[in-house]
Amino acid sequence: MHRPRTAHRWRLLATIVAGVFLACGSFWLLQVMQRDDDQTAVASKNEPDYIVEKFSFVRMTPEGQPRYLFYGAKLTHRPVNDVSDVERPMMRNMTPGQAPMTIQANSGRIRHAENQVDLLGRVEIDRPQSAAAKSLRIKTEALTVFPDEERMTSDKRVQMTLGATTITGTGMQANNATRQLDFASRGQIIYPPKAARQRQ
Repeated sequence: MHRPRTAHRWRLLATIVAGVFLACGSFWLLQVMQRDDDQTAVASKNEPDYIVEKFSFVRMTPEGQPRYLFYGAKLTHRPVNDVSDVERPMMRNMTPGQAPMTIQANSGRIRHAENQVDLLGRVEIDRPQSAAAKSLRIKTEALTVFPDEERMTSDKRVQMTLGATTITGTGMQANNATRQLDFASRGQIIYPPKAARQRQ
């Protein structure tokens, strides 16, 4: 007598369980699709908002004097993290009263919020000889520059030529404003002959 009612209950229970699984599956699918949409939105937001070919700009001091010139072959700005990737960047110091110095590399990244420039690949710093200072040339594969603070750091191998003296080491801290330069580990110093030093 009770079999039809029991069978009806089992069918009702099975329908409820199937509905719960279907609801859970739909919720999971919705979450996956929403996560994919969010990731796609973030990726699309980080698409370049502007690209400039053969650009140049001058950074001024608070007194209205040119501090440095920055130019390159191509600049690509991405808005999410506010960084600009630069092809063949070149920086030139223009601070009044200081010897002009040029820094160039294969590529660079400007971190605008930190006012930081990361240079990569065949980084070269060149300061010609003047009445007040010997010629300076520095070569390395990676260099971080803080232009407003006139500081530079590198954790790579660095070769510096000051006049006729060559110094090589790994890791460098340089401050152009105070004329201080430190190597983390000094590998080798090559001095010119005494007669050559006297002619400098």
